[in-house]
Amino acid sequence: MIYVIAEPCVGYCDTACVDVCPVDCIHGPIDVDELREIREADGPEGLKAKFGNEVQLYIDPDECISCGACEPECPVEAIFEDEEIPEKWEKYTEINAQFFENR
Repeated sequence: MIYVIAEPCVGYCDTACVDVCPVDCIHGPIDVDELREIREADGPEGLKAKFGNEVQLYIDPDECISCGACEPECPVEAIFEDEEIPEKWEKYTEINAQFFENR
């Protein structure tokens, strides 16, 4: 099982999950330090202004070791095991995978 970041992260992009990942498999549309700078300066609204409403973090399914360290760190409860993701957010399993296919 791998972990997936779902809809609650969209537009929020808290990076606490990145800090606890032992294999560095959580990424955003830009460098995490830059994401943090924008978020600290302008909040989630600054991220949305720069990247649109779909900005979020992603977990690389090929690198995730299923340790689960990220899940309890997410303040918006956006991280799920792929087999336990709520049905309404199942599409995020594919969205996470596609993000890394296109890199």
